[in-house]
Amino acid sequence: MSDNRDIEKSYPKADFVAKLRRLADALENDERFEIQIAGERLYVPVRAIYNIEHERSDDEEEIEFQVKWTRG
Repeated sequence: MSDNRDIEKSYPKADFVAKLRRLADALENDERFEIQIAGERLYVPVRAIYNIEHERSDDEEEIEFQVKWTRG
């Protein structure tokens, strides 16, 4: 069985802001970040890597705030 998962979930602005605020608080306090996305609870370790990605096409632009870590 594969652990692969690729989900994109939209949130109302207030919910998105609250999640970003909780992430920022966890980062500032060197704490693990917990979030539930599409029914699965995820635990982001303090050692995670954070980056920002910008994509552009002819008629669209996208900014992604990415959080990456290795399991184990």
